[in-house]
Amino acid sequence: MTGRRRPPSRLFRAAVAALCTAVGASLLTGCGGVLSNKNDGDPITVMTWAPEGTKATNMPGMPAMAKAFARWVNDSGGIHGRKLKVVTCNERNDAVQAARCAQQAQDEKAVAVVGSYSQYGRAFISPLEVAGIPYIGGYGLTQEEFDSPYSYPVNGGQAALLVGNGRQLASRCERTAFVRPDTIAGDELPQLLNTGLRAGRRDAAHDVRASEDAGDYSDQATSALESVGADTSLGSASQGASLDSSCVTAALGNRTGTFFDSFRRVQENHPKVRLASILGGVRQSLIDSTGGSSSPLEGTYATGWYPTGDDARWNPMKKVINKYAFDDNRIDPDDPGTQTTWIGYTVLRSVLMSLHSDDISARTVRNELDNGHAVNTGGLTPTLRWGYDDTLHVPNYSRIVNADVTYQAVRDGRLVAVRKGFVNVSKILEQYHPAD
Repeated sequence: MTGRRRPPSRLFRAAVAALCTAVGASLLTGCGGVLSNKNDGDPITVMTWAPEGTKATNMPGMPAMAKAFARWVNDSGGIHGRKLKVVTCNERNDAVQAARCAQQAQDEKAVAVVGSYSQYGRAFISPLEVAGIPYIGGYGLTQEEFDSPYSYPVNGGQAALLVGNGRQLASRCERTAFVRPDTIAGDELPQLLNTGLRAGRRDAAHDVRASEDAGDYSDQATSALESVGADTSLGSASQGASLDSSCVTAALGNRTGTFFDSFRRVQENHPKVRLASILGGVRQSLIDSTGGSSSPLEGTYATGWYPTGDDARWNPMKKVINKYAFDDNRIDPDDPGTQTTWIGYTVLRSVLMSLHSDDISARTVRNELDNGHAVNTGGLTPTLRWGYDDTLHVPNYSRIVNADVTYQAVRDGRLVAVRKGFVNVSKILEQYHPAD
């Protein structure tokens, strides 16, 4: 990549730290002194943001899950008797609005931003750093979420998914095409997928760029098919290539389903081309809406962060949804955004309960996490810790502490695990080298 990478922010953060020391932490918002609630009767405010009602990827289930979690916590006695207040913000898939959401978090004196989604890490991380607000359990779209010391990711983000997806496909595919967004965030993705493919001794994938808000992807589907050896004007593979060994994987967020629909129409004479995606693109609701066991997605591979949706480890989350958000159709318990929000708030609750009621602030939340507070998520992830020795220090993704993924596939209309347990891709991630 050239010309569009953000400048390093470590010098900026060092300057903020030096200023805090010189002036006094209690006088600067960025040192965490202002963002606190000393009154035991005050609610503890946190924020969750995500895009809603846009033409691109929407994640309304994330703020909805946050609200349901707060209702459950408050109905269960709160945090040391204090209410948990969740403020939400519509990020609108817009960099300016993402920055405004971060500013709102400061204005609301939020002690953390939790379980949120945005592809504009450059826009929101710096304001949070200045305000001293930790970012817990973001969806994992951007490099900034895995670089900032104010970020506490609960999964390996798209980095782990794509490296895992590449390694999963390397065992089955001689040639792979990759359809991804033509955005700054999308530019990070091909090299990650190729790192996984190379670990399985496969060539790099053919890179197919696509608009993230298109209504049709026929051109991209044609390009992808041709690149893996499928002549879309004929009823057989070109040059005698075996389509059993050809794969097309996509990472277009909510638009992945639209791509799959276009792909199905283009490749009707090429049923042996294997489809794949990272989780979020392939989800159970999409499979159900496209025919269940007769869905054209039958046989599709998927790489996810967490156990499949029918795993019993999700039962506590489902109970909370059923009791506190039973009529909210924005929440899909199988959606990775909903799941990530649940885990992010599980981390938050664990940290808040470990603090004294009169000493809860953005600063004390960060300090507790930085000092190695361990969080048990009920087997949905490994035990999460963000001490210095817990991070993997992958180039550009130095905040990753959980490099586990799961290999899944669509079988008989259900998204099921194809390998028992988690697959740790930390060793493959260590082979990742950012593109120049």
